[in-house]
Order: sequence, then C-alpha cells, then structure tokens
Amino acid sequence: MNYQSHADLGGQEGHGAVRPEPEGELFHAAWEPRVLALTLAMGACGLWNIDISRAARETLADYRVLSYYQIWLAGLEKLLLRFGVVQPDEIKSGRSLHAAAGIPAMLRADQVAAALARGAPTARRATQPARFTLGQWVRTGPPAGAATPQHHTRLPGYARDKRGVIERVHGAHVFADSNAQGLGEQPQWLYTVAFTGDELWGPATPHPHSTISVDAWEPYLEPS
Repeated sequence: MNYQSHADLGGQEGHGAVRPEPEGELFHAAWEPRVLALTLAMGACGLWNIDISRAARETLADYRVLSYYQIWLAGLEKLLLRFGVVQPDEIKSGRSLHAAAGIPAMLRADQVAAALARGAPTARRATQPARFTLGQWVRTGPPAGAATPQHHTRLPGYARDKRGVIERVHGAHVFADSNAQGLGEQPQWLYTVAFTGDELWGPATPHPHSTISVDAWEPYLEPS
C-alpha cells in the first residue's frame, strides 16, 4: 500500500500565515459540534482505534484545503465505509437505506460525561528495560535518503535523521505506528527528545539555539 500523509506540514513554507483565534472559540458553524459528537461516539464503538482514525484523516487527498471539522467529517465517512457501517449510497443520500450494521459497543447519552472524563490512556506496562536514559544523545530514523515510512507514524518529517538528546523518559505507551495498521498496541518506551533549531532547520534559521522538543517512541531512535 502506498501510504501518503498529507498532514505532515511542520517546517514547510508556503501554507500562509498562522491566524490565532480567540481562546475558547471552538466552533465556526452549527454543524461542527455534531461532527465532533459523531466522531467521539463512533470512536467508542470498538471498530477502530484513535491511531486508525488519525491515519484515515491524514491520508485524505484534499486534507490541505479542508477546514478542521471538514477533515474530521471526511475521515469519519472514510472509516464508516471501510468498516461497512454505511454504504456509499447512504453517504450520498444522507439517510439510512440498508439494515443497520452491528457494532461491538455503543456510547449512550448517559455515559458521555464519564467517557470524556476517563479519556483513553495510552500508558502500558513495560515488558523490557528502556534502551535510552536521560541526557543520552540519539539520532532519529530513517537515515538520509531513505524512503518515508509507508505507514502512519508520529515522527514528523522535519525531525527525521536528526540528532538530539533525551530530555524525558515517559514509560511505555501504545505504539501508534503498529496500532494504526491494526497490528496491535505493541507498547514501546516513549521519550521526549530535544533538538536545537539549527539541527532541525539548518544554520540559516533565525533561532539556531532554540530548543524544540519532540515525543518519540524507542523504535524511532538509535544511539548517536
């Protein structure tokens, strides 16, 4: 499968200015809260996990021209079709035309508050010692010239094949790369790795001595 993420935009130029919005301004149209509710409800149904959901959104061909909740809606439709919950003619007509598909679980109205408060913790029990320690120098993969990963990954493109130092050890967490592919959680040690501005952006950056911290799972790293 040719996996292409359209969401890996960090460090790129030409996408226009960042326009801050007022704190607490969550929605811009009446339909957006409904999309949020639908996405949360279907995320609790047990057919897919958060990393599969992220991968569905990131691979939308028109990702870069869609608004935030347009991305959520298109990603949800993509997952509903993929897992057979709805059919294409139902998406087109906007109404149910076939018998309802079974789902493993259902989020009922009286369960919403507790479910949101509980969240979806990703910390897991470690099955082996951490490979890296605080203050250790590491390099991220893949090496220069290698093809980009053909699967969902949480390591941003601008931080690949870069040298940084372990700033924090978080313990073992669900490994997003495997979880997004339906290969199981495969918990891995998670670290915060600190990079200098010039390491990530080159010597011409206006802030070469700034520090940028990236959370990275152990399989992303090698000693340096």
